[in-house]
Amino acid sequence: MKPGYKSRCLLVCACMGALFSLPAQANVLADALEHAWARHPQANALEARTGEAAARAEIARGLTPGPAALSLGLLDDRIGSRHGKQEWEVELATPLWLPGQKAALAGEAARLAEQVEAKRAALRLELAGELRAAAWALTTLESDVLRRYRTGDLARIDANLARNETLSAQTDSLQADAALRQAEGVWRNLTGMAAPARIEAEALPKLGYPPEPSAKDASIDASLLQHPELAAALNAEQIAQARLNLARTTRRDAPEIGLRLQRERSDSSAAFGHAIGIQLTLPFSSGPRLRHETAAARANLLQATAEQALTRQRLDLGVAQARRELALIEQQGDIAGIQRELTADTLALAETAFRLGESDLAGLLRARAAAFEAEARLSRQKAARGQAISQLKQALGQMP
Repeated sequence: MKPGYKSRCLLVCACMGALFSLPAQANVLADALEHAWARHPQANALEARTGEAAARAEIARGLTPGPAALSLGLLDDRIGSRHGKQEWEVELATPLWLPGQKAALAGEAARLAEQVEAKRAALRLELAGELRAAAWALTTLESDVLRRYRTGDLARIDANLARNETLSAQTDSLQADAALRQAEGVWRNLTGMAAPARIEAEALPKLGYPPEPSAKDASIDASLLQHPELAAALNAEQIAQARLNLARTTRRDAPEIGLRLQRERSDSSAAFGHAIGIQLTLPFSSGPRLRHETAAARANLLQATAEQALTRQRLDLGVAQARRELALIEQQGDIAGIQRELTADTLALAETAFRLGESDLAGLLRARAAAFEAEARLSRQKAARGQAISQLKQALGQMP
């Protein structure tokens, strides 16, 4: 075994003990999530979407659906008769809201602003899931490194008796250490931070464990009503409905009202005369275009409704599966605890028998190997329980 490896594994042992025995301190996962979010490439894109939604809302708050336009015209006869006839015309025109269009656009803008927040929450939840997976991969691999080291140390008790076991344990230790280095690289790539020496097991979720009936919506677990993915799906359906309402109210191009000022003279000896007037432009409705836009908006609404229903079903199934997995792991943990007690008792008897000369070294080594393996199994079950809790909270849409 290479120099310094034993001291490193002892450090791993201390970290593993701290994971489950020390009181809770800083929330490593929550801190890591903030660092990972700051590095996420889509975070800035969502900020830009926030500005887009705000600009859409500003348009909806305007007195007119678009800016005014200024036009200037000149009519002069100098190219022809040169009698000095001139006509100047200035027009200031602005579009007008169609009935219901302003309210429909305001509704769409509000849904777009909500969409940005829903996408942000869903993306942060997805990122939290990656962090949880990376964190428990680190914990599990550190436990595996420790177990491999202990196996190698045990085999060194009698090199002549277990030389092959020693070499095999050293090879396994190198492989486990390489896997640990890879897991640490995944963590560093996500957060930009070094892998933590300690990762807390998360507390059991407050909602959804055990299952709770929903008074608001019997078709889905009550704990999922605030799930970011479901909120995003519901928001997408609301946006589709708002866009259908907008398409229905926008039956034609916006009408325009203009103020006209005219200044003209008939020849060079006449004085300029002035006139002022109002011009109203009413575009005709395009039936085919209206039917096309309405049909497209209705199709988008149907698709969003179907996707929202599929999201509900997927999340509900995910929570049920996570609950079953946690229950199974807790049962396996109870069994692992009993096995550890049994192997520890067997080891005590084997050591006594060996000291009294009633058993050989091989029997003692087997008893110690079984005790070490039972201890490692219990450690893995504790890590697996922490991971299962994290997976349940992830399925429920709860952040670290």
